[in-house]
Amino acid sequence: MTVVNRYFDAFNAGDTDAMLDCLTDDVAHHVNEGQIRTGKALFADFCAHMTRCYAENLTDMVVFVNADQTRAAAEYVVNGTYLQTDAGLPQARNQTYKLPAGSFFDLKDGKIARVTTYYNLADWTAQVA
Repeated sequence: MTVVNRYFDAFNAGDTDAMLDCLTDDVAHHVNEGQIRTGKALFADFCAHMTRCYAENLTDMVVFVNADQTRAAAEYVVNGTYLQTDAGLPQARNQTYKLPAGSFFDLKDGKIARVTTYYNLADWTAQVA
């Protein structure tokens, strides 16, 4: 099992500590909308925020890793519930959503050094509006 699979297993289990164990100390987190966050502390803050606002489970996971295990990508479906209003987004009323998404990774010494996540924000907004 790759570190990427362990990362997503931890995500689906809601285990932020296990996700953090998969990351380098200086991980670069490129979110779909917003600034790059660097380091585990900011990644943990992001996870805490997401847990407050969203309940998500990822399905239909396909993970790709290059031959020298320095890069990886994953494609999946996000199945979620919008729990608490997130600043600048529509009001949360426990709306459910389902959308395709993907993540891209740099891998270093068996850990994730970069996480870049993509999903279609307009699609998500239309589903929860």
